[in-house]
Amino acid sequence: MHDEYYVPVGFAHAGNCPFQWTKQVASHYGGTRNGLIIHWPKGIKARGQIRTQWHHVIDIAPTLLELIGLPEPVMVNGVPQRPIEGVSMAYTFADAKAPSRRTQQYFEMFGNRGIYHDGWTAVTKHRTPWLTGQIKTIPFKEDVWELYDTTKDFSQSENLAAKYPEKLAEMKGLFLVEAAKYQVFPLDDRSFERANAAIAGRPDLMTGRTSMKLYNGMRLYEVGCAPNLKNISYTITTEIDSPEGKADGVILAYGGGSAGVSFYLKGGKPKVCYNYFGTVYEIEAKDRLPRGKHELRFQFDYDGGGIGKGGMMHIRVDGKEVGKGRIEKTAPVVFSMDTVDVGSDIGRPVAKDYTSTTFNGGTMGTVLVELGKQQPATEEQEHQKYHVAMARQ
Repeated sequence: MHDEYYVPVGFAHAGNCPFQWTKQVASHYGGTRNGLIIHWPKGIKARGQIRTQWHHVIDIAPTLLELIGLPEPVMVNGVPQRPIEGVSMAYTFADAKAPSRRTQQYFEMFGNRGIYHDGWTAVTKHRTPWLTGQIKTIPFKEDVWELYDTTKDFSQSENLAAKYPEKLAEMKGLFLVEAAKYQVFPLDDRSFERANAAIAGRPDLMTGRTSMKLYNGMRLYEVGCAPNLKNISYTITTEIDSPEGKADGVILAYGGGSAGVSFYLKGGKPKVCYNYFGTVYEIEAKDRLPRGKHELRFQFDYDGGGIGKGGMMHIRVDGKEVGKGRIEKTAPVVFSMDTVDVGSDIGRPVAKDYTSTTFNGGTMGTVLVELGKQQPATEEQEHQKYHVAMARQ
């Protein structure tokens, strides 16, 4: 699937066959089960074989650490680390019939919950991803749990909850234990509020700030760790030293292929690409950045009047405007679930026309991001925009 396309509900279900449900429904295998290919010719003698032991994505890191002979880190940059919760899969490489060392795992996303234990799964779907708008969910205690014996029914097609009520009660108890152990509680049934750190109660480095300096090589999680470029005017300024006039590549990129904004040099020409959920706006300077040192500034003047509005993007070199253009629509709540990258665009690229996804051919100074006045939004607008964004994941 290409990033710019969105899958209708029917096709999402078809793509997950024979499993129930889809992405965002972590309880059922349609939302979680995927194949894994491990390729290591020098370390694995088996060729083209299948392993059926049950494992989880968090088992990848312990596997890699075992294979390269590194111990689990207990301290990183002076910060004590929590124990890795996964189980290495390396024991399966030489023995296809080895008993699975992964016997238990919880699941939770948006209130959709599940627990796996020794071949059994107990699951409950709390909310449906594509039901958007002013929906009202039932209390968590009223969710209906299902029970499956996945050793005989891998696709979770026969609900055994009524047949084995004691087993279901046991599994639900295991979920409570695991959820408490791994900080799943308290379950959060809010919707758009979770996208706002101040409302959700999460730490936010930008609280009280109107500017932040970013350094080449930094990679930030957008929500809570980076300046928020949504529903606001802003300027992004850096100094480029291009001794031979060959500076090129990404300066700063927010988000990814589904939605985001990137500030970069394409073939040496300053450019901005704003990807609004597949609709792309591009503003580019006519000429390459000259050799030598230059101040490069990207200035976005937001229209105002609510959230998700448009505005004018200006590109200036040493104070002189070298390009401008209009961006008609902007992301109101979220970009793609990618990071904010300084000096690169890692992962799914925002723009498709990079001559380089990393900055090269010169040096880039600190990137100063300065924010204007945040636009107020009514609660109704917040709800509407949030649900549209979530439905289009």
